Amino acid sequence: MRSIPIVPAVPELPVAVHKGRGTAWSLPHRFQTLQREAHDDGWGTLDQQVAEEPLAPATHIIEENVKTILAGNDSPDIGFDLSINPYRGCEHGCVYCYARPTHSYLNLSPGVDFETRIVAKLNAAQRLREAFAAKGYEPLLLNIGSATDAYQPAERRLRITRSVIEVLAEHHHPFSLITKSAGVERELDLIAPMAAQKLAAVYLSITTLDPALARILEPRAASPQRRLRTLRTLADAGVPVGVSVSPVIPFINEPELERVLEAAAEAGATRAFSIVLRLPWEVNPLFQQWLQQHFPQRAARVMARVRDMRDGKDNETRFHQRMTGQGVWAQLLRQRFHKACQRLGLNRERFELDLTQFRRPTAPSAPAEAPAQASLF
Repeated sequence: MRSIPIVPAVPELPVAVHKGRGTAWSLPHRFQTLQREAHDDGWGTLDQQVAEEPLAPATHIIEENVKTILAGNDSPDIGFDLSINPYRGCEHGCVYCYARPTHSYLNLSPGVDFETRIVAKLNAAQRLREAFAAKGYEPLLLNIGSATDAYQPAERRLRITRSVIEVLAEHHHPFSLITKSAGVERELDLIAPMAAQKLAAVYLSITTLDPALARILEPRAASPQRRLRTLRTLADAGVPVGVSVSPVIPFINEPELERVLEAAAEAGATRAFSIVLRLPWEVNPLFQQWLQQHFPQRAARVMARVRDMRDGKDNETRFHQRMTGQGVWAQLLRQRFHKACQRLGLNRERFELDLTQFRRPTAPSAPAEAPAQASLF
């Protein structure tokens, strides 16, 4: 009999707050057979622990040499064919991140472990070059950072993302990139020339213009104003830039939808997209605990609206429904988004990335003393 993964419920007891972290909850993942739960013994011990300022957990980098770096995509509602994520886990700590459940496969918590135990794929560039050299490889639309941010703090030291872009530049392979970080500016020497050849485009993810909300929603990402400056810097350098206003969370950042689009357009963005809040697997209890912690008076209202858009459920997995939602409220959101884009001149043209310029790696030449037929085997 096959066991069905169980997602933990939202804790009834208080969860401590770690300053600078999206969550302090070491949420058990859905594959665990044993779980530890806090118990109130009636002596106020738990209240005392929560009241005391806990030390924020340090970030640990787990170095890994991977077998492959390209992940294929066959989802019909995603606009690229291949993806590269140089890191697993993300120090930005966005509580809503739909990639959190992937830490379950590492036997780590999708909660605090996801933002404190980061797997760095050290040989990403080598594996990418090998993939390009493989017989039968054909260039496809490729995105960097679709799951976890390629410019989280570890990148400043490890420079894995830069090494990947160097391989893309060397072989004239087009790519798009999405980030919440100003760190992408460090790669302008590579990205700007590629953009001039229709080989690169960048999206900045901006969920809110409110710095106070950003600090609790995505605590270690760049501030909203810093991301807007990055948009302007990239646009001024000739890089096609767009904005992702995602996720849209009812009654939290949803009222800002038009204002974020206006600010991004003013900074030079020419394209935009938006996705409604998704709550797969462990993200659901994590997000609901965050809501209760930061917006207790709005929590029930927010979740009621989410369920309005999800046919009475907390989450939807069906293609074409999971990104946009359904029902009257989801339709209203789409109308607001499209009207704002039309008014601001966004999405009038697509980013054209040229796949025809790809240069396959050349095979190394045979040694001088090798027999003439050695290259056949």
